[in-house]
Amino acid sequence: MPFRQNGPVSDRRLMLLDTAALYFRAFYGVPDTVRSPDGTPVNAVRGLLDMIARLVAEFRPTDLIACWDDDWRPQWRVDLLPTYKTHRVAEVVQAGPDVEVVPDPLSVQVPVIRDTLTALGIPVVGRPEYEADDIIGTYAATATMPVDVITGDRDLFQVIDDERDVRVIYTARGMSRLEIVTGEVLRGKYGVSPSQYADYATLRGDASDGLPGVAGIGEKTAASLLAEFGDLDGILAAAEAGPGVPLSAGIKAKIRASAGYLAQAPAVVRVASDLELPPVDSRIGIPDGGLRRIAELGVHWGLGSSVTRVVTALDGASTPS
Repeated sequence: MPFRQNGPVSDRRLMLLDTAALYFRAFYGVPDTVRSPDGTPVNAVRGLLDMIARLVAEFRPTDLIACWDDDWRPQWRVDLLPTYKTHRVAEVVQAGPDVEVVPDPLSVQVPVIRDTLTALGIPVVGRPEYEADDIIGTYAATATMPVDVITGDRDLFQVIDDERDVRVIYTARGMSRLEIVTGEVLRGKYGVSPSQYADYATLRGDASDGLPGVAGIGEKTAASLLAEFGDLDGILAAAEAGPGVPLSAGIKAKIRASAGYLAQAPAVVRVASDLELPPVDSRIGIPDGGLRRIAELGVHWGLGSSVTRVVTALDGASTPS
């Protein structure tokens, strides 16, 4: 198992943070006038801590992991699909992870974010050559307790599993308008199941990730094709079948024209579910010395009431009801 599960899991719930997605949202959502005593911006740090406090208080997890992008644009995904996240590249690094476009006022805050998470006893987990999505996918697939995935990334809808109570708390509309996305919600909104979502995203494309999709196939057509043929393999087979298959000549032509893309993109879009990850203690609980350390960080960086709120929320989650 990739994480230690001390004690019974019947009354436990794991929360997985898409950490970079959250601190980017915090950075753009909290004024950059929020600064430390030495003038360093800390708006992303404070915003993230406030988010964690709000999420823990509202959804009452017993376990919490901050999933991390050790490599935000893995080379193996780029090799399969060269357009993958190209528009986000600030600098191409030979024999190493490319540099993402990150504002300097945010870059200086990332080490502070890691320090505060560590002081609070929240494990930060990443893996070389993989994204936070892959860490989330692996934990979501292997957990033996209910799981809440906190993200604003639609790609993670593919990890939803109603039978195992794996759901997404979707942050794209802001913290005041959180959306709980289950398989039932997904089917109602997009017309596809969680197991079909990666194929759906492949077909319709996603400009934010550099996925071109199949030209001429949008969300409605993608959903209807999946409803008819089940998955991408079924659609590809139909595109090569004779006239008796209920697929128009126009759609067949579009699918065939994108054959190269469709051969590579699914592996890029699907998140990993079987990574070997280091065991961590995911149970919420501020470690010995953590309160002193987070207080020191709070004073040094001017984190103020954000520290108080997150400590209160974590203490409440770690106290048996």
